[in-house]
Amino acid sequence: MLKKISPVLAFFLILFAVWLSYYSSRPHEIKPSTAPAKEFSTERAFLHVQNIAQKPHFVGSAEHNKVRNYIVNQLQDLDLQVQVQEGFSLNKMGEMARPQNIICRIEGSGDGGAIAIMTHYDSDPHSSYGASDAGSGVATILEGIRAFVTANIPHENDIILLFTDAEELGLNGAELFIKEHPWAEDVELALNFESRGSGGNSFMLLETNTANSALIEAFKEAGPDYPVTNSLAYSVYKMLPNDTDLTVMREQGNINGFNFAFIDDHFDYHTATDIPKNLDKESLAQQGNYLMALLYYFKDAELSLDSAEDLLYFNLPFGKIISYPFLWIFPMLLLAILLFAALLSYGFSTARLELKNVLRGFIPFLISLAGSGLAVYLLWKFCLMIYPQYGEIEQGFPYNGYYYIYAAIFLSLTISFFSYRNSGKYRGKASLFIAPLFFWLFLCCITALYLKGAAYFVICFFFGLVQLFVMMRQKKPNLLLLALLSLPAVFILLPFVDAFPVALGLGILFISAVLTVLLFCLLLPVFGYFRRNKDFALLCFIVFNILFITAHFKSDFSKERPKPNSLVYLYDADKNNANWYSYDKMPDEWISNFFGKEPEIQDIHVTGFDSKYGSRFTYKADAPEIDLKEPGIILKITDSSATENSYSLKIAPNREVNRMELFAERNLDFEAFEVNGKKADSVYLGENRFHIFQKRWNDRLLLYHATGKDTLRITFRLKNDKEPEFVLFESSYDLLENQQLEIPERRAWMIPRPFVVNDAVIIRKTIKMGETQQNNTAANEAGQIIMNSN
Repeated sequence: MLKKISPVLAFFLILFAVWLSYYSSRPHEIKPSTAPAKEFSTERAFLHVQNIAQKPHFVGSAEHNKVRNYIVNQLQDLDLQVQVQEGFSLNKMGEMARPQNIICRIEGSGDGGAIAIMTHYDSDPHSSYGASDAGSGVATILEGIRAFVTANIPHENDIILLFTDAEELGLNGAELFIKEHPWAEDVELALNFESRGSGGNSFMLLETNTANSALIEAFKEAGPDYPVTNSLAYSVYKMLPNDTDLTVMREQGNINGFNFAFIDDHFDYHTATDIPKNLDKESLAQQGNYLMALLYYFKDAELSLDSAEDLLYFNLPFGKIISYPFLWIFPMLLLAILLFAALLSYGFSTARLELKNVLRGFIPFLISLAGSGLAVYLLWKFCLMIYPQYGEIEQGFPYNGYYYIYAAIFLSLTISFFSYRNSGKYRGKASLFIAPLFFWLFLCCITALYLKGAAYFVICFFFGLVQLFVMMRQKKPNLLLLALLSLPAVFILLPFVDAFPVALGLGILFISAVLTVLLFCLLLPVFGYFRRNKDFALLCFIVFNILFITAHFKSDFSKERPKPNSLVYLYDADKNNANWYSYDKMPDEWISNFFGKEPEIQDIHVTGFDSKYGSRFTYKADAPEIDLKEPGIILKITDSSATENSYSLKIAPNREVNRMELFAERNLDFEAFEVNGKKADSVYLGENRFHIFQKRWNDRLLLYHATGKDTLRITFRLKNDKEPEFVLFESSYDLLENQQLEIPERRAWMIPRPFVVNDAVIIRKTIKMGETQQNNTAANEAGQIIMNSN
């Protein structure tokens, strides 16, 4: 009887494991505001989010000052001594700002160092409300510290609360703290709270200049209830340009630390939809769980966590973290090869494996793997053709993106089940399993050599070998046992099936298909004994169609799924004309006011206005000239020698501006360059050293995020045979408020396009030697100024 129902039990066990993998990764209890004062309350934290994210609060905005005052008041209500650190910061990429960090220190009883608990409080310019990024981080710290202070528990280590500013501009607040605040020398460990979406699991990622074993072991001992982490995610994270404030702490302060960030609902990232109601409270609760567990652990623990050994690590359900040294990678790989060879030898010598059947087993496996990957790749390309609106989402993850992920999964399962439709009637089922295991062994070799963070995948292979041995030893093995042996593969591999396209965009949706097939093949010892795989294929195909059709009906923009659009006004002071520009590819009724109903898409490159996703201006139209106050520009030679000239350049806005961007030909290398008294650090790419001013890699010299009418003061030196020539773009994010232009409001189903300069009034001005010297009376009277501007 048990043998008859074991396929059913095995199937439901696998389904349960899939459900458990997702359900057990986050807290589901949202503690109310009436929770005991000594506990972290998600609802109390969420109230902070609501207060912080009422409007966009980017650096230079009026709301930014309100948010800063709110945080200061909350800390002062806890009787904490608060200070605001302000100053100019120029990072290695030539991005300058004047951040205002909020800092306070809770003294411990010991003589050791301090732990920094940090996040940033500015939102992304210019339309993001910053509820998740990083209002959630601010709220987590405010509520967590309130609970900690209320509990009045003695602690040895000092606790520094650091709410950085200008993180969204260039990590400037963190750099200002590290370079100029005296407390930076005391920090030995940092906890940083971030987000790249508005929900989902909060991942723990590391930052360290040494090995990670001490950090991992300390994290395990701290014992958060819902840890989500693995060394593969960290390896991928290090490959991507996703630096955080913690990166600055590590690179410039040699400070180890933990990053905590959630990435689901990536379409909200840096947009006007990053509002409190879209923040997942379970994600906020998980952030709070991380903070309280690590705060109570590190309040007395050793903070110096440098180590000489790296660990592979991954989490399992119920808060379990498995870790082991990198030193085990190649011994485990060698053991895997030897065991696989031994099982093959045993199988062929006992006729439990047949070479013909083993070779035949490669056919369904390759059809599943290649067919699924290609089918999903073409499916997404087809979607981009018939749904061009998806191209308007800069992040590459549309609002209905999850439907496509699950559709890709079920399409891959359709192909896999159909490829193995006759496996239940196949005599050599163990032989069928050799091809997937062979590929898995190849994958383990690749990860061991080139992606060591994923080398723990060999554990899935080991369990596969046990399944193979059971299949060879028993003609009718217990499917429930085989299902139990497949659970490690579910827990290890499944989280990546949807995580990669969420984090990196649906352009890599085919990766989900490949991972689905790889997981399916490790479940083949169970599914291979099913006699109705063709019916499973049909069922999966039906589910695929349901998901794809549902995605279709959710493909249009709406008030809940607003369309991003863009418009800038650019006045060229050199040519004395003005134009409208847009990054959009699909004109809507708002954009049509400026470009017509069917504008022709162009590839318009205006220096400095490409997004990090490669977007360029697509529409251009004549715009009316308005009264704009151009900046005052003064350049003078301050010193000369036989080989060099020294200059000073002053740019003073005559209107409220948000950014000033300065460009010069890439081959114009400066002997020295300072901005408001600050020098930029070098950039190292491998063994090569670059500098934004002296050994340059692009035309942009400087991006200054101004506040109001801040004056830009630059001093530089050039060889005598070179003359300075610059292009200045001065931008303000007040296009919609400009009464001269009378821009209509966006419709309710529209939002400003993120990741680009948008809703801006821009002045372009060339600055070069000697052409308009006579136009600057004050300069002529001084007798020193030899250029103004053209």
